[in-house]
Amino acid sequence: MIGRPLFEALLSMQSPLVPRLGWLVALSEQIGLSEKLSLSLAWGALLAVALFLILGLFARPAAIVAWFLQLAAAKSGGLLSYGADNLITIGLFYLMIAPLPDHWSLDWLLRPRRAVDPDRLGFHRRILQIHLCFIYFFGGLTKCLGAGWWDGTNIWRALTIPPFDLLPIGVVASWAPFLPALGIAVCLLETSYPFLIWPRRSRRTILVAVCLMHMGIGLTMGMYLFALIMLVLNLAAFAPAEMVSVKNSPELERRTADATLPTGQSVLP
Repeated sequence: MIGRPLFEALLSMQSPLVPRLGWLVALSEQIGLSEKLSLSLAWGALLAVALFLILGLFARPAAIVAWFLQLAAAKSGGLLSYGADNLITIGLFYLMIAPLPDHWSLDWLLRPRRAVDPDRLGFHRRILQIHLCFIYFFGGLTKCLGAGWWDGTNIWRALTIPPFDLLPIGVVASWAPFLPALGIAVCLLETSYPFLIWPRRSRRTILVAVCLMHMGIGLTMGMYLFALIMLVLNLAAFAPAEMVSVKNSPELERRTADATLPTGQSVLP
């Protein structure tokens, strides 16, 4: 009953410069297209540029268009959007400004070019790492301030309230004695993320634990998109270099491994 025009009117009160689907609708009306058709074209364009990004074809323009359309859709959705929409927008923003193309993209195969500077790649990756640390720390701190995560109430609600009640309530009830411990574990994992993800000895453990947490959220609550985007962001930021770096020449691989900050710290930890 509450449609896009109301959300966009509220958005205009905040700022007239925030992208929204209404801009595309108004532009389409100038050439005689209906609102329904213009919105369908916007979704189709978002799907098309997403496929271009997966293939690495016209990667930079595709990333810019994907970021704009995703941001416009999320803002026009207003209260109907949720955390996954914000995180997708964040991921597309970093992809939009990141060094492109990588060695496995179609852009590279069709027109080989100079390899990405590992120092520049390390800078963009470091910013993403810091951003994730802020997200997890303050998300975990917020959870710690409420009693629902300490006594397991929030996890019970998350697993039993539609449309996230994929598990039979009897199964969830059988887990009731373990829900407080699970809630405390989530709080500790998120608040300790920015402290344990940096040391090499604990990085792999905390990365695996966070990935398992998001996989559990996706499988038990049906939040597959949210789980997927968090897995992608974590692996892009903190996965071992051999898992995320492009295949470069031996000399560039040596530079990537040996690249250091002026203080002697590794650029690509």
